[in-house]
Amino acid sequence: MSELLNKINSPQDMRLLSVEELKKLAQEVRDHITHSVSQTGGHLASNLGVVDLTIAMHYVFDFFDDKLLWDVGHQCYAHKILTGRKDEFENLRKRDGLSGFPSPDESPYDLFSVGHAGTALATAVGMALGAQHKGTNEKVVALVGDASIVNGVSFEALNNMSLVKRQLLVVLNDNSMAIDVTQGAIAKFLSKVRLTHTYEDMRKTTHNILEHLPVIGGRMEGAIKNFTRTLRMAVSPNRLFESMNIPYFGPVDGHDIGSLVKLFRAISELNRPVILHVYTKKGKGFTPADDDPRRFHSTGPFVINGKVEEEPKAGKRIFTDAFSDAMLTLGEADEKVIAITAAMPDGTGLNKFRDEFPDRYYDVGIAESAAVDIAAGLAKQGLKPVVCIYSTFLQRSFDQIFQEISQQNLPVVICIDRAGLVGNDGPTHHGMMDIGFMRMLPNVQIVSPANEAEMKNALTYAVNAGTPVALRYPKDVVSDDQIALPQCQLPFEEGKSVVIRAGAGEIFIVAIGSVLTEAVKSADILNKEGISVGVINARFVKPIDEKIVSLAFQGKTVITVEDHGVACGFGSSVLEMAAKKAQEAGIGVAGRIITLAGPDRFIKAGPRGSQLEEIGVGANSIVETVRKLVVSV
Repeated sequence: MSELLNKINSPQDMRLLSVEELKKLAQEVRDHITHSVSQTGGHLASNLGVVDLTIAMHYVFDFFDDKLLWDVGHQCYAHKILTGRKDEFENLRKRDGLSGFPSPDESPYDLFSVGHAGTALATAVGMALGAQHKGTNEKVVALVGDASIVNGVSFEALNNMSLVKRQLLVVLNDNSMAIDVTQGAIAKFLSKVRLTHTYEDMRKTTHNILEHLPVIGGRMEGAIKNFTRTLRMAVSPNRLFESMNIPYFGPVDGHDIGSLVKLFRAISELNRPVILHVYTKKGKGFTPADDDPRRFHSTGPFVINGKVEEEPKAGKRIFTDAFSDAMLTLGEADEKVIAITAAMPDGTGLNKFRDEFPDRYYDVGIAESAAVDIAAGLAKQGLKPVVCIYSTFLQRSFDQIFQEISQQNLPVVICIDRAGLVGNDGPTHHGMMDIGFMRMLPNVQIVSPANEAEMKNALTYAVNAGTPVALRYPKDVVSDDQIALPQCQLPFEEGKSVVIRAGAGEIFIVAIGSVLTEAVKSADILNKEGISVGVINARFVKPIDEKIVSLAFQGKTVITVEDHGVACGFGSSVLEMAAKKAQEAGIGVAGRIITLAGPDRFIKAGPRGSQLEEIGVGANSIVETVRKLVVSV
């Protein structure tokens, strides 16, 4: 442990240091973050960029009583280290270890469990209004990234910030990047501001702010006006925020701890909402991340045998890779195919399509709702838009899917990456709800490929279906070696499943998506024990193949297996169809339908394989379920 950091067990300990010592502490915190993430994986570049900023905030504010709100909580590593969790950092993102995001379960310094962008400004307004109603005097600070402030909810919050008649500080952390380069007109405007400012400009701006702010009471408004008059430069974000009556200060150097401490002390005395614009460098302090912040945004372990690898540890081919290649093939075959992402070209695998077909690719920034509506407009023009969004972020666009896609019955393909359990990113990022909110919508079909061959076939089916199609797949290894089955080579047909193992017994395992691998493994184990079970690859969540339900009416036991929550999932849809068929036929279901799926709770971070067993859909869990059924017969 480093010399100064070893003494820091709370922000109170840090406040005993001089400002000069804070600079040394910052490097020690960076080293601690880099070492830990090199072993566990995690978000590196973004956290290295906010170390100085985080130290300065905790030095001035007492966030045990004051309120700190994070926008995109993956920037909170330095905050966790400074608030008593440095010794636990070696277990970052591990099962029963520290979350990679703020977590109220861990510390009173974490107010919300935050994994999505665009939330901090609105919750900060709410907390400031709460303090206003109660008459309390705690400070409220929101740390917002330049990519987050362009989110729609952020703008709604800015529009309502005038409701707050007390202190509220918004720190705009501008590093010109989200995961990839930040997109959109506002991002370009901020980038232009960045390019027009030298270090000397920022130093002068800091001096100018401090010169005008050490005043209180009635002179405060005049001081703000005097300062803003000095900002009449050719390009200034002041023009953006002053129309909303929000005083703007900056841009200033986000790595100059001494100046930041002075600025926070002065601005904290302003009895109204204000914005402080700071420039930071993503990846600062660790040369590989500094040189390539995109690569080190979120990484697996990358120090092997004491050396930083040229690339992060290469894993096996994953579903996103399979999608990426399938999308490229479709783009070559059909010029009507258009790709849309919400600030995630690398994460969703659209980087290859972007490079090959730049005129048919759109990155709308962190604006999932806009992505879906833009796709609706493209579809209305006769094109074939494919929107690629992580499951956890797709939730933000439910209304647009309902209004502009489902109700209009427009042929938009919604590719849901990171569907199901996502491993170490934990509960803020699991995709355990997308089947539930998608299958309730009329006209929308839901398909889920089990492996690479099915990914290509499913995507081909989806773009030519002529109706809305949601295509869901996990953050998991995809390999046809695992289930090299001829049935998976078959083209997708609407609402048709494929039989993988006919089985000679009374039990059928019906799997949807990648957990078909677990179902096949379980069947192999059971077969060695003399228990023969059938295995069916459902392929479709909606519409369901009625042959699956007919098995239950024939007296068979149907076990549904899915990487999704039990509520409103694939198993639920099978039960609903069985109930409907029974009602129509006036008979009872002769067999049994058992649903294996995620429980009604959030699943902690950990390896995806152990999470599958935890929720009962891993191979061993399926085997145990079948064994109990056989014994009970």
